[in-house]
Amino acid sequence: MARSFYKPGPIETIRFHHRPSDTWYAVVERAGHYYQRRWRIGYSGRETVVQEQSIDYVMGSGNHVRTYLHLTERGKLVELPLAWYAENGGTWAMNPGHDRDYVLPPRAIAYECMFCHNSYPSIPAGHDTPGSEPIYKDVLPEGIGCRRCHGPGDNHERLAQTAGAKVEDVRKAILNPAHLSKDRQMEVCMQCHLETTSLPLPHSIVKYGREPFSYQPGEPLSDFMLFYDYPAGSPRRDDFEIAHSAYRLRKSRCFLESKGAMTCTTCHDPHDVPRTDNGVCSQCHASLPVQHTKATDCISCHMPKRRTQDVVHAVMTDHYIQRRPPANLLAPLKERLETYNGKVVPYYPVPGDPLYNAVANAKTQPAVLAAEIAKQQPSRPEFYVELGEAWLATGNPRNATAAFEQALKRKPLMPAALLNTAASELLKQNAGDDPLLWYQAGEFEKALALDPDLAVAHNEWGEQLAGAGQMQRAEEEFRAALRSEPDLPAAQSNLGHVLAERGDLPQAAWYFERAVRRSPKDADAHLNYAATLRGLNRPAEALREFDAALKIRPNFGLAHLNAAEILMSQGNAAAAHVHLLQAVKDPDPEIRQRATQRLNESRTK
Repeated sequence: MARSFYKPGPIETIRFHHRPSDTWYAVVERAGHYYQRRWRIGYSGRETVVQEQSIDYVMGSGNHVRTYLHLTERGKLVELPLAWYAENGGTWAMNPGHDRDYVLPPRAIAYECMFCHNSYPSIPAGHDTPGSEPIYKDVLPEGIGCRRCHGPGDNHERLAQTAGAKVEDVRKAILNPAHLSKDRQMEVCMQCHLETTSLPLPHSIVKYGREPFSYQPGEPLSDFMLFYDYPAGSPRRDDFEIAHSAYRLRKSRCFLESKGAMTCTTCHDPHDVPRTDNGVCSQCHASLPVQHTKATDCISCHMPKRRTQDVVHAVMTDHYIQRRPPANLLAPLKERLETYNGKVVPYYPVPGDPLYNAVANAKTQPAVLAAEIAKQQPSRPEFYVELGEAWLATGNPRNATAAFEQALKRKPLMPAALLNTAASELLKQNAGDDPLLWYQAGEFEKALALDPDLAVAHNEWGEQLAGAGQMQRAEEEFRAALRSEPDLPAAQSNLGHVLAERGDLPQAAWYFERAVRRSPKDADAHLNYAATLRGLNRPAEALREFDAALKIRPNFGLAHLNAAEILMSQGNAAAAHVHLLQAVKDPDPEIRQRATQRLNESRTK
């Protein structure tokens, strides 16, 4: 744990090609500093969307994984896509979630990640509420420290350095987890090692009003955090994931029949590297009715190492103690990209808190949360934000607005509520140093001054510039958006428009094709690609894209009109006539006029 977060030492320099996204990565070294570089081969055959970021910290001891982090100028930690895994003597592969056919937007290291991977960092005032941007200030600590299990140690340290202080007084000045009840002992470990799943069910909720790093060992964990799981009978309850140690142990017959006597420290010395000790097993299994094997290693058979389902390049010990574990536990696995949107149930503690239980299920049952809020009238604004986001997710913006207004009455400057308000002046007055709030207010240049990697702000600023006729500057913004997020469909499409307008149809088609690939259900993207293909005299491909647009939006007048014009040029008047009859129904008078004219022309012929 002390090696869980640190500044980088020497790192292997490599080149890595990620085939699904056709993206290149490299680790490079310059003057003793290491950088992770990303690029693609673009339309011209040269490198494009090049991004290079310094490796400032490493998360993970290297026993299983090392994730590399970049610290931005404003104190945001960003996960770099390429990671190192311990399997096979050392393997480079993508971080979880990145192994897909497109590049993800930058992923910030949230406080919940830092909570379990490092000691207690300093965070700026106002950045401790839900929805706040995770920002770190001052020098970051390196690794889990004593305080994580023993609580604050200032008084203990002071007494230990005081001449004549009694040993007993020094010991009493700090928490010794061994003196806690078994439940509280387990919770010292479970604050980090209990995760029902890495998917955002939510698997846990930090209680509102608690700061991100405010848990103190010895207090009931349920005062700080509540845990949720899939409902009984779900096959996902048997998944094996990277942070499943306590979750899997608590399923074990050994743990259940110990009646609370078995804890993590029954087998692990928290002050030492974990080691296999079969003598622990023999405390309960001193004699067996038959000699079932000549081997004396209980752990390798009954707690075998296996591949985790959420971090597919990691192999770890399964803490579910089983008589006969399943076979083929080290077989390769594919990246799991699905989400879960069903019901969740309280896991720890049970039965949980009715209000938080409703929050955990709000995305699928907003009315239940609304009823519980009406019943309890909570003062915390976070409950109303959760309700507002749930109403938005289920297509009820009116109820959502009312919920966000209730949140702002309770905390006028709450970022999560402000992000969802349509009052741009209110946002501008309270945006402060939050780039997302400035972006939401439509102040894209201010947002980018704070976060130059905010791709959506580059894209929308580019749209404004293009609307003002500043096409060169617009192109620069669209390309900046794609440097940060190479597969942002809106930026790909917008760049295609700029290129098409200046007559570079081949390159425009290259970007439109990528926009369609990323947004196959976007009728406008298909239309743009089709129009460019038509301009390149590729009518068959253009018709295919017009048809794709019409399957998504059957009444798309402009697509009907363009398809009709291609068909008429090919001499297929009957098929063109069908499209024109649909185009004349379009609400746009210009499209109706053009379609009517083509109909009259076809009838004359």
